[in-house]
Amino acid sequence: MNEHTAYIGLGSNLGDKPENLQNAISELEASADTLAIESSSFYNTKPMGQTDQPVFLNAVVKLKTSLMCRSLFDQILKIEQTLGRQRSEHWGPRTIDLDLLLYDDVVIAEPDLTIPHPQLHLRSFVLKGMCELDASKNHPLLDRSMKCLYGRLNGKDFYLDTNKPQLVSIAGNIGVGKTTLATGLADRLNAKFISEKYDDNPFLPKVYAGKTELALDSEFFFLSSSASQLRSDRLLPLDPYVSDYVFDKALIYASSWLRENDLEVYRKHYTAVNEGVAVPILVIYMQDSVENCMERIHQRNRPYEQQIEMPFLEHLAHGYDTLYTDYAVCPVLRITPDRCRTAEQVDRIAKEVSYYLAEAAE
Repeated sequence: MNEHTAYIGLGSNLGDKPENLQNAISELEASADTLAIESSSFYNTKPMGQTDQPVFLNAVVKLKTSLMCRSLFDQILKIEQTLGRQRSEHWGPRTIDLDLLLYDDVVIAEPDLTIPHPQLHLRSFVLKGMCELDASKNHPLLDRSMKCLYGRLNGKDFYLDTNKPQLVSIAGNIGVGKTTLATGLADRLNAKFISEKYDDNPFLPKVYAGKTELALDSEFFFLSSSASQLRSDRLLPLDPYVSDYVFDKALIYASSWLRENDLEVYRKHYTAVNEGVAVPILVIYMQDSVENCMERIHQRNRPYEQQIEMPFLEHLAHGYDTLYTDYAVCPVLRITPDRCRTAEQVDRIAKEVSYYLAEAAE
């Protein structure tokens, strides 16, 4: 008898929710084809999409079964029907919901069945249970562990949204290699490249040279140009974009240069323009030591950057780390420069990023 390992997501937000989940587990366990079963803990989850409905109770089950994938999927649908599931609306409330997340390491793309579950890597409420059962289990397509994928979400849940521009933003310290990676990804993803206009800023060289009285002008230049580049009404829904900066970093830099009074003025302008800026669907946060960043700054030899000192880079590094400690806007993929040096490595990252991009329906 062949043995297969499957992972099934469970959810309920109507009726006796713990009983609904336990009944589903009992139905799976009672099958003559079930060889072993293990459940994660039950945990509450806020609803996605249609938010004006009761909180969900979720769990994940690890199943050892002799059934082939299609047969197991059919069995899951029958259990849902037995337990009173009615599929009346997308994102709607339900007595029970069973999703086949993984089956061994197979990849299936059929009209009614997609394995791995196409949004598994975006759901903290699923990955949490997966990590309880097998944190080291790799996603067959992304080739990343459940622990790694869970860590990218900061406990939040996301979904592929076809109504949003598919903006991927690269974040990180000066000299970490953001532009090089961004151009490589834009090329491979057939995306428009959006580059920060630091070479066009007439105030920046003077600020680096010590004329800090021009810092506010310099930061306003960046704020205005970035807000213009990333305006949500200029980026088209579903179209892919890759930027070599994140709009959120504006306050990190402003706090490095500006006196308290100027910073307060700047914050008000930032808040006003921030509302019109498109938010990324994925951030790639490049991390490296400030020593390595300083070395690259010297190697690329931009004259105005040669005045940069270590404390400034340390301040920026701390600001980025703080920003992404509990980031709730989108998933954050952390990467080091040694993982994107070769063409093959950038190919690998581009493929991984593609699973975070929404696509038009066929």
